Amino acid sequence: MSRAADERTGGAAQERDAVERHFARSILAMLTVTPDISYGNGEQGRQASFPPSVDGQAAWPEESSPAWAAAAPPATARHGVALADPGAPVRPGSALTGERCLELFDAQLASRHLDVAARWLRSKNAGFYTIGSSGHEGNAALAAALRPGDPALLHYRSCAFYLVRAAQAVPPRDGVGDVLLGLAAAEAEPIAGGRHKVLGHADLNVIPVTSTIASHLPRAVGLAFTLGRAARLGAAARWPADAIVLASMGDASVNHSTAAGALNTAAYCAYQRLPLPLLVVCEDNGIGISVRTPPGWVAAAASGRPGIRYFHADGSDLADVFDTTLAAARWVRERRSPAFLHLSVVRLGGHAGADPETAYRQPDEVAAGLQADPLIGTARRISPAGRLPESAGPLTLAQAINATLTDALAARPGMLVFGEDVACKGGVYGVTRGLLAAFGAGRVFDTVLDEQSILGLALGAGLAGLLPVPEIQYLAYLHNAADQIRGEAATLSFFSQGRYRNPMVVRIAGYAYQGFGGHFHNDNSVAALRDIPGLIVASPARPDDAAAMLRTCLAAAEADGSVCAFVEPIALYHARDLLAAGDGGWKVSYDPPERWAAGHVPVGRARTHGDGTDLTIVTFGNGLWLSLRAADKLAAEGIGARVLDLRWLAPLPAEDILAEATATGRVLIADETRRTGGVAEAVLAALADGGFRGRAARVASEDSFVPLGDAAAAVLLSQQAIEAAARSMVG
Repeated sequence: MSRAADERTGGAAQERDAVERHFARSILAMLTVTPDISYGNGEQGRQASFPPSVDGQAAWPEESSPAWAAAAPPATARHGVALADPGAPVRPGSALTGERCLELFDAQLASRHLDVAARWLRSKNAGFYTIGSSGHEGNAALAAALRPGDPALLHYRSCAFYLVRAAQAVPPRDGVGDVLLGLAAAEAEPIAGGRHKVLGHADLNVIPVTSTIASHLPRAVGLAFTLGRAARLGAAARWPADAIVLASMGDASVNHSTAAGALNTAAYCAYQRLPLPLLVVCEDNGIGISVRTPPGWVAAAASGRPGIRYFHADGSDLADVFDTTLAAARWVRERRSPAFLHLSVVRLGGHAGADPETAYRQPDEVAAGLQADPLIGTARRISPAGRLPESAGPLTLAQAINATLTDALAARPGMLVFGEDVACKGGVYGVTRGLLAAFGAGRVFDTVLDEQSILGLALGAGLAGLLPVPEIQYLAYLHNAADQIRGEAATLSFFSQGRYRNPMVVRIAGYAYQGFGGHFHNDNSVAALRDIPGLIVASPARPDDAAAMLRTCLAAAEADGSVCAFVEPIALYHARDLLAAGDGGWKVSYDPPERWAAGHVPVGRARTHGDGTDLTIVTFGNGLWLSLRAADKLAAEGIGARVLDLRWLAPLPAEDILAEATATGRVLIADETRRTGGVAEAVLAALADGGFRGRAARVASEDSFVPLGDAAAAVLLSQQAIEAAARSMVG
């Protein structure tokens, strides 16, 4: 990569290094998804490396995304992305097909290459323009959704648009060559002849514009005003009668008086019902050179104009841009009325090649932009079928939940996933990472930081016929909103005699053993959930159980209107090993759909591990990991213990408890919840109610909030406590 001669500081050089490395990686990444396209060489995606958790304590909040989804969402028709079926939509409900997505990805990659080439040419004094389009390549879908005959006056970061329009020509033009000639100020450049670097071509209906921001908008308004009028007056028609005019600009241009005047004129004409088929596109990257555009300003300035219909799309999501542009263009074309399309994009790198953005942007802001790179977003959409979770090898708990949510979203168009940080960030623990890119912001979205509002949204969505899957970020956060489940969700069917229902599956990250965070990140009480009539409380521990149980909960909610609480043990999210480092004992392969029926886990059925005859250890959640390790130690001492994983805390699997207790005559309940009000109390009651005559005991966490740091070990259930109690019972 080149280094501009005007770099003054090491910090600027480092920043440019980072951005240029990202440019290169975004180009190379395409080979992992489109190996037959001739842009450079790529590297295979590497397996995400989650921390080993042999001690049972490690679960880090900034974990990588699930390994099978690290490079991209899964890519078959059931997931909505289908290279095997190029005619299938890239996601349910989208008009963008896999085949068209690949073509647009080609243009996006070429546009990124041209940005890199512009810097290289400048370093050789052979190029004279370095304002790039990196981060704006979603406008490739803008071009694809319009007609080649629609006149376009383009923003200077619209290289991908131009390349798509060039490919639409008959015969196709070499758009890359056109842009390179412009960078070099070559006389052979097809529109300006090297006089200035512009995007334009008479045969492509791309009208060149100057570098003066917003100065082309009045011309665009005038052209839209006269399109139909010129034909009626007998002038030779250059464009089709139903053409629309496109004018694109940046967010800083919105504040220019020229833009304000043009938009006012467009609104004025529309108010008087004068035909004005104009689509104004604002590619909003949030910054004009170094001056920031206040968040929300473009929407506030554009959405309230009378007579101009406002549309918005995520500019890093190719399908969203394509579908929204189709809708906006249809509005303008059919009504001959103006619209404003607001694309939220990112600017990667400085304003131009010689602009060290570290002088005015913080490193975390630059990094956030790189995370929203539209090339990476498109690459994820068109990943090969080899990235399916069932072909990715054994998965962790977090990966299995992620894969199950992905499959469920693909199969259920009415399913929504939402909560604090679940969309853009992909969850505090990465469990929902990739879902936003795969299914769009209409179905996977972030909410306000208010659990009552999250659950209230789920209540309304379920009542409206959707299938909401809200996430409560931590179990402790549930309690200030528990009445939305206790007093609202669980009562609706009861008090309406089944005439109304609000199905939902509430995912709750819970329990302790994280090793940090104190009580509010390690709450171990589920008593407030277990006594709610009709509420299903699931508590999976192993990846295969989590996948099957989540499918059961979703089916129960969808078919019966059930309200389910799905409590996930945080400390096991990224656990890989069970007995020794590297044994992979906590990872399990993900079942393909044809095996789901055979692996079905009914509500209220437990699972037995082992066949020891001396003792039955009854447990759940983190207790399963601890108990299986304890059983291994006990076996070395000649004590044969079987371990019963309850899996469901409501309804409790009473029959399975009694059967496994009877098999050994001794029951030890290993309960990670508190001694008072804990799950062990219910298990003991089930044993008594069932007439169990053997010996029963329990070990549980203390009646205490979970303290910070190592002090947590003083109050939580431990492997050593399980082993000691087992020896005491058998001895």
